[in-house]
Amino acid sequence: MAYLPGLAMRRIADLHPGSAKTDARDAYVIAEAARTMPHTLRRVDIGEEVLAELGVLIGFDDDQAAEATRISNRIRGLLTQIHPALERVLGPKVATAVVLEMLTRFGRPAGLRAAGRGRLLTVAGEDAPRVGEQLVTDLLAALDEQTVVVPGSAAAEKVLPRLAGSLAQVLAQRRQIAAEVARILDAHPLAKVLTSMPGVGVRTVARILLEVGDGSAFPTSGHLAAYAGLAPVTRKSGISIRGERPPRGGNKHLKRALFLSAFAALADPTSRAYYDRKRAAGKRHNAALICLARRRVDVLFAMLRDSTVYPSQPAQAA
Repeated sequence: MAYLPGLAMRRIADLHPGSAKTDARDAYVIAEAARTMPHTLRRVDIGEEVLAELGVLIGFDDDQAAEATRISNRIRGLLTQIHPALERVLGPKVATAVVLEMLTRFGRPAGLRAAGRGRLLTVAGEDAPRVGEQLVTDLLAALDEQTVVVPGSAAAEKVLPRLAGSLAQVLAQRRQIAAEVARILDAHPLAKVLTSMPGVGVRTVARILLEVGDGSAFPTSGHLAAYAGLAPVTRKSGISIRGERPPRGGNKHLKRALFLSAFAALADPTSRAYYDRKRAAGKRHNAALICLARRRVDVLFAMLRDSTVYPSQPAQAA
């Protein structure tokens, strides 16, 4: 069983006469695509209850991630409006537990100043014992940089604690979803194979299984890289080849998961060495990460094909 993606179906429909949007015409277009262009179809696994559950949970997690980003941007926007110096300190860490707890308890710059160093250190010690003291020091220094009360601060100070509480709830839901996804992945035979690769977490495994499955639909790793939008596209006209350009198509969800996985794998010595070589060759950070993600697709394809775990590197002698 396979299905034809909606965008591909509409593009193929433009090749046929008529513009009517009827079930009979759509069925004819789909049948012709299956007969003449089978490469446009995507396979559907039948009876995969695990993948069906993963699809629902990961879809909900994507919605929660977008909501967390929206609320974080709203908090940073309000802080920039009423106290820019405070935003420079708390903005980059707005999604951490210690910052959300401070905003929920004290809510506004005046409340943070009134809390004092002692209470702030108590809150920071509970949620961030290692970096809490430095955070409180930077926070108090930022509060002293501004003495002017900006119009609209009173309303913003009422909204900030509510936004912080909403963001904390969304992040807690994401942690619960990740735990449920991890329990579901325990029943899938390829989960342990994929998680053995550095930089591949629970959400990445779920995305790979949903978009790729066991990888048998792709003849080579190059086909998988092209599907993920990681393979460079050749610029040519006729017999004239004008170099290569970054791809603009591909599976956006899979590409993002593999890109973030490559970024997380920079702690691995092998991945870091490859990334450093690309940086030394003149590539920027994102371009080097794309190259690393493309290289990791080859390894990922071999792991799926052979059902083998990632080979561990032997420890080097001192």
